[in-house]
Parts: sequence; structure tokens; C-alpha cells
Amino acid sequence: MEHIKDCFSKVKKDCFRFIKSQETKKDRFKNKEKMIKSFLIPVSFWISKKTNRKRTIIIGLAGGQGSGKTTISSIITLILKKYFKLNVFKVSIDDFYKTRKDRRILSNTKHPLLMTRGVPGTHDIDLMLRFFTKVKSKNFKKIEIPKFNKAIDDRYKKNFWYKLKSKPDVVIFEGWCVGAKAQTINQLKKPVNSLERIYDQRIKWRSYVNNQLKKKYNILFKQLDGLLYLKAKNFNLLKKWRLKQERKLWAKTKNKRNLKIMSSGDLLNFMQTYQRITQQMFKDATKSSSVIMNLNSKHQIQHIKFKR
Repeated sequence: MEHIKDCFSKVKKDCFRFIKSQETKKDRFKNKEKMIKSFLIPVSFWISKKTNRKRTIIIGLAGGQGSGKTTISSIITLILKKYFKLNVFKVSIDDFYKTRKDRRILSNTKHPLLMTRGVPGTHDIDLMLRFFTKVKSKNFKKIEIPKFNKAIDDRYKKNFWYKLKSKPDVVIFEGWCVGAKAQTINQLKKPVNSLERIYDQRIKWRSYVNNQLKKKYNILFKQLDGLLYLKAKNFNLLKKWRLKQERKLWAKTKNKRNLKIMSSGDLLNFMQTYQRITQQMFKDATKSSSVIMNLNSKHQIQHIKFKR
């Protein structure tokens, strides 16, 4: 317990500063001290014990849209750097989305729904596999990693990409579908929402996405050294939190002219593309994850379980 207190005393100022930067006047974080002391510091100790200065470890962090992945991964990264003096690189699977041009080709050759970024098959999986290989290489060389601009639904130009100059001790790889597993053919048959029922009547889109999970994404996720999972109680809560997230983005952005904020209807339609895999992860990720952080209906970590 003493080491938790010691860690908290050294990181609380930076953690609180970061949390404050994420707040708006109408939306304040509650129980932030408990979140850090009871949950995120113990997770950071768990990660630090897995580290090996001779090789990079890759820790996945998954959770549905709006679950708080970016906030949680940012605080964990801060603690690992500040207290444990580890070299940590945090990146999102979102940064590896295929370009608009590539997704347009996919939508023309496979299925129109693949123009919409998000599901497995819309990421550049070869780029991710190369990144994992390079970051774990003994002969580390400087790496450039893409950065995705959701406002234009395309990658930033190369001069805005991440520049990874030194070999990290830890990579935090976060994303809504990190660690997701493929479904059976029978599971695919029944539509889970109106989008699937209307726009994927022949099951071509969901079969393509599922096949991607079964093959290349499975290879990628097997390289993770651990998986943290933020588990919400249900998909309806995630929709509520994601809508709140969009409103918060609007409130925090000063230059709103070029900002593409989705309407509630557009956002809920967008989330339908995520629904099948997200709901399957409620079942699968609780079995395959190393650490499960259960979220209550107030969007707070209520309980944590370390499995390995």
C-alpha cells in the first residue's frame, strides 16, 4: 500500500492537470483520486513488472466507443513515465486507418460500407504489422507512424506524423477493436441492427470484416504482451457516452468552422457499424484480457480484475 501512496504523491499533480485539460464547465470528472489510486496506479505497477529493458512490450487497451480509452491510456502513460521512468509510446489503432483513396477502392470492390472507417478491414494492417516488427527489433531505427485526422477523414501529411526516435520500453496500443475475435458463420447470419438488415442483406460486409479478424488481425493481436479491457455494462451506455463525447469536443474546440461534428442521428448510425464486434467483445474480451476494468453506469471504474 505504501508504494501506491508514494506513486500517487509523485504523479497526482500531473494526472490532475491532464484531467483538468479534458474537462468542460458542464462535464467534470468525479472520484478522480480514487480512479488513479485504486485502479490506474495498480495497472501501471502490473505493466512495469512485465517490462524488460532489452525488449519492447506492447500492451493493448480496448473498450467500446466513448468508454474512456484515450483518457485512461494517457494517465497510465503519464504514470509509467513519471514514476517508473519508462520510455512509453502511446498510439491508437485509429491512426492506422487506410486512406480515403484506399477505402474508396475497397468500397467499390468489396462493399460500399467499407468506405466508412472503423471496422477491421479499414485499417492498414500491413503497416501495423511492420510497426510491431520494427519496434521489437534489436536493431531499432527511427520510425515514422501515421497520424489520422478525423476532421478530414484521412491521414495527416507526413510532416505531421509521429516520429519515434528511441526504442520504447512500452507501447500502449489502444483501440475499440483491439483483441477482438471473429464470429462463427451462424452468428453472422442474424442482423444486429437496421444498418445490417438494410445495407448488408447478403452478409457480404460483415463476412469481409469477420474474415479480416480471423486472419491478419488475429496475427497482429497475438503479438500483444497483455490486454487491458474497459468493459461497459451494455451498448446503450456506450451510445450515451459517445454522444456526450461529441458534445464535449464541440464545447472544447475554439475554431469550429472546419470541425466535423456528427449530428446525433449520424453518430448513432456510425456506431451501428461498431455494434456487432463491440457486443461480441463483451463476451470474448472478458475471457481473453489480462486486466478487466468494469465501468458502472456513471462512466467510472467500479471494479478491476487482474487475470494474468
